[in-house]
Amino acid sequence: MTTTAPVKEPVLVRRPGPGELHPVRTHRRRRALEVSLATAVPLLLVLLWQLAAARGWIDDRVYPAPSTILADGWDRATAGELWPDVWATLRRVLAGYALGTAAGYVLGLLMGSVPLVRAALEPLLDALYVVPKLALLPVFLNMFGLGEGPQVALVAATVFFFVWISTMSAVIAVPSGHRDAGRVFGASPWQMFRHVLLPASLPSVLVGARIAAGVAVLVIVASEQIAATDGLGHLIFDSRALFQNDVMFVGIVCVAVLGVLFSELVRLAGRLLTPWAPRDRGRGQS
Repeated sequence: MTTTAPVKEPVLVRRPGPGELHPVRTHRRRRALEVSLATAVPLLLVLLWQLAAARGWIDDRVYPAPSTILADGWDRATAGELWPDVWATLRRVLAGYALGTAAGYVLGLLMGSVPLVRAALEPLLDALYVVPKLALLPVFLNMFGLGEGPQVALVAATVFFFVWISTMSAVIAVPSGHRDAGRVFGASPWQMFRHVLLPASLPSVLVGARIAAGVAVLVIVASEQIAATDGLGHLIFDSRALFQNDVMFVGIVCVAVLGVLFSELVRLAGRLLTPWAPRDRGRGQS
């Protein structure tokens, strides 16, 4: 009779990686790499643009070098010619964004909480949502006349739909167990909103608000090119008509900076209002 030796099962040994041994150091290195890449890529493109203009690869009368754009922007800023247009655009964006966000959040909360209200209003709002918002500018001009009113109303209408959709969807997506727990503890309607619906839905609402911030800048610039006598959109369109391409690019750069700052401000406000929510794009995660 022969006996066979028992077969030894392979033993898997898992060794902790650098991220587990040194989480803070790993996070700092990753964050430094992210910042370096975020800075290096646009800087490289600007240097390539500068080189192309200097070498004559592109027509610098149509595409001025970044150094020319920077010098012209500095001259206009120090002379006080740039700030009135920046302030006009910023004023319209802030006013329209505040109105659209407030209206979209209130209606989205109501429609998400009350099915009958949602059934009554959702088809109408869905139909209005697909209408290009710039197509509404003549309507607002007829309603409010020339001036700030049509610009603010157009931004408010654009922002409203983004915030309304994100708010209604976020409230509907709140788990029924959360609502049941609130009812079991005898929560009043205000307590249900304050302690259940608001914390559960606010992160998604703020995502919609952040998207709306960028779209608001796009819409106001487009509308200023059509029906405004000041603002960055008017500056871009007017300088292009006069073949002042360096001034046109100054306006484009200002719009880009304004859009980034506004979007990041909304993102920062979201982080402060929802410290329990995961941070987006991997920022600050260890």
